[in-house]
Amino acid sequence: MQAPTSTFGLLERIKAGEREAFDQLFVRYRPRLAVLIHYKLSPELRRTAEVDDVLQETLLRAWRDLERFEYRTPGSFLRWLASIADHVIIDAARAQARQCRAGVQVPFRSESNPRGPEPADSRTPSRVLAEHQAVEALLARLDALPGDYRQAILLSKIEGLSTAEMAERLGRSREAASLLLHRAVKRFRELAG
Repeated sequence: MQAPTSTFGLLERIKAGEREAFDQLFVRYRPRLAVLIHYKLSPELRRTAEVDDVLQETLLRAWRDLERFEYRTPGSFLRWLASIADHVIIDAARAQARQCRAGVQVPFRSESNPRGPEPADSRTPSRVLAEHQAVEALLARLDALPGDYRQAILLSKIEGLSTAEMAERLGRSREAASLLLHRAVKRFRELAG
């Protein structure tokens, strides 16, 4: 049977016990998920919770619960990851509130917290740096867009919603949402060029 998407094929290989397929799958989704997490974190939470920490926790939970995921359509895996990220962000906000009350906070090691505990991660520093720079460049381009353009791109290209789903979320007609996305992508490409 021919796999309908490469994501489906990787998921099938993971079920067959191939560890390399798991690594490939999450490398593919890591940058898009990082952008999504960045915009889902509130400015207050961004001061204490780093995108990489939320991303790592999201991927850890996804690995732990992968047998529960059922592939339905292209984009369903990213939507599943996004919903896990939502739960991680909620947990981080709750933990931040508890830590503020207790006066204790222990984030993972980062530039701003060089003495924090080291997260378990097999990626090399050069890969991490390259990925971080690519995500930062993408975030800068998205930040340069007007809010409605950014929202359209996030919903369509990052979360993977269909035009109809995007229109429903934006409270617009399907045609208006499609036109908005077209203009947003055009402007996004101009910023790259």
